[in-house]
Amino acid sequence: MLGGYTAKVLRVNLSTWSITVEQLEEKILRKYIGGVGLAAKFFLEEVPANTDPLSPDNMLIFATGPLVGTAVPTSGRHAVVAKSPLTGIWGESDAGGYWGKELKWAGYDMLLISGRALYPVYLLITNEGVRIEDASHLWGKDTFETSEFLTKEAVPGGVAAVIGPAGEKQVKLAAIMHDGKHGRAAGRAGLGAVMGSKNLKAIVVKGDQPNLIAGRRELSESIRSKMKQIREGTTALQKFGTSGSVPGIEKVGDLPIRNWRDGAWTEGALNISGQKLAETFLSGNYRCHSCPIGCGREVKIGEGRFGAVDGAGPEYETVASLGSLCLVDNLEAIVYANELCNRLGIDTISAGSAIAFAMEAYERGLIGKEEAGGLNLEWGRAETMVELIRQIGNAEGLGAVLGNGVRAAAEKMGGTALEFSIHVKGLEFPAHDPRAYNSLALTYATSSRGACHLQGFSHSFEKAVTMPQLGYTEIQDRFAIEGKGAMTAKLQDLCCLFDSLKACKFLLFGGVKVEHLLEWLNYVVGWDMDLSEFMLAGERISNLKRIYNNACGISRKDDTLPPRILTHKRRTGGAAENLPHLGMMLSEYYQFRGWDDEGFPTIEKIRQLGIEELFNKANAQ
Repeated sequence: MLGGYTAKVLRVNLSTWSITVEQLEEKILRKYIGGVGLAAKFFLEEVPANTDPLSPDNMLIFATGPLVGTAVPTSGRHAVVAKSPLTGIWGESDAGGYWGKELKWAGYDMLLISGRALYPVYLLITNEGVRIEDASHLWGKDTFETSEFLTKEAVPGGVAAVIGPAGEKQVKLAAIMHDGKHGRAAGRAGLGAVMGSKNLKAIVVKGDQPNLIAGRRELSESIRSKMKQIREGTTALQKFGTSGSVPGIEKVGDLPIRNWRDGAWTEGALNISGQKLAETFLSGNYRCHSCPIGCGREVKIGEGRFGAVDGAGPEYETVASLGSLCLVDNLEAIVYANELCNRLGIDTISAGSAIAFAMEAYERGLIGKEEAGGLNLEWGRAETMVELIRQIGNAEGLGAVLGNGVRAAAEKMGGTALEFSIHVKGLEFPAHDPRAYNSLALTYATSSRGACHLQGFSHSFEKAVTMPQLGYTEIQDRFAIEGKGAMTAKLQDLCCLFDSLKACKFLLFGGVKVEHLLEWLNYVVGWDMDLSEFMLAGERISNLKRIYNNACGISRKDDTLPPRILTHKRRTGGAAENLPHLGMMLSEYYQFRGWDDEGFPTIEKIRQLGIEELFNKANAQ
């Protein structure tokens, strides 16, 4: 018995109105695992690198993994993949909640969507079948309204993935939102715009057929043996959510402040922290499927200065991006702005980055009063931050420019704007500073979707996490350079496995190691995979994404960081004088990866990974 998988792929072509189901062979599942691994395999086969991201030819993929729908801790996740309209390269995002579990229990490991509907539609997926329904009455509604209608009227008890006005208007910072008011976002890379370009308002799913588990008793015993350690290691996340880390992150110099210019903001950090949220607007918490942590925050504001709020509280990345990055220390404004982003369907990370960029451009005289539409863009103005989010989500005013991302906005302004547009390959930085953890510089520079800490999670190994099976028996020196190339490559491969199994990386804080992930995979599916085969699968997936990006024109010239990060010392804070030596780390990284000096996987590496056919398809333009 093959457990974990349904071994079925659901295909929907919105242009032809066709719905088909394909079977997945076990050898393919074993080679690519699931999630982003399977998505990468299909993507390289079917989406040429010269595809226009907002054309019907782009494919939007939703993918679960073998652990999704099981009792494995934190396995309530799914991947979303498409060519990114924001970056023009591999686009990948990830969401928690319950949507992925429902898709799996409805009978599918993956959903592949191509084409473009003639008018707004939504997909309805249950165990009884799949339908394409008219969504004209939902077009223009926000994500909360849309989700509520679909999960109460169309499919009672279902879970919806939806876009808001930002996705409809193909704003390049648009997200795909899940789980209604809990606002679980596939936020990065503008994939909500891809969904909008297909006239696809929502996908609502409901499943009632739980996964088969090959070794149910062994799996239960293994999970039980790890649960105490997981809970103890994630206590702070349970109590204060991800934003509880703000004061500590500020102390070590990792918090982004004033568009990445400053190194310290102690009082401001306390004002926007999870601890402060718990004292003020917190009303409860929530968790993803099979999650013992429950880091999600619920907040409520009746009649506030900015408006009422009743939904998800801001995560760390949000309070940093909308808060410290813009010097906004008004937590009520951030809580309201977070809900506004969720309703409009906007990535809070990129939105905050765009607003901080605009504030600096205003300070430097590159945006005048006319371009600002009468807004006061001085640092720290909460009202301006909230208004710009509204404009971005509705593609209005200055927001219409900022909604294309900081790279495009800087290119339009020209001059010195390019000096302070903080991105990698067009994707705005997440809220961790590479000058605080040298490995982050390399992780950002080489991550497949652009600047991303979650595709390597390397900084956690420079502050708290060890992994003896990968050769890291103690916490690594965060300011060291030697060895970071090999470490980053190994951890990117590990993260590809997390993202293919579909498990949350917060498990690392709970003492879960690579051998535990492999153990759970084998118990769920019924395999006897060893560690070398497992890690080889992670390396294979990392290389597939690189091959696609190479076909899009990405090479060493693009594996870099903005001048501010490489040359500007902040002089204050916990990493006041450090600058990461990216060139040395990058050369070591390429050598360890088996790539050439320009950042292309060698033919020998491609053959070793058994991906020659996919390599040829990616390069057959």
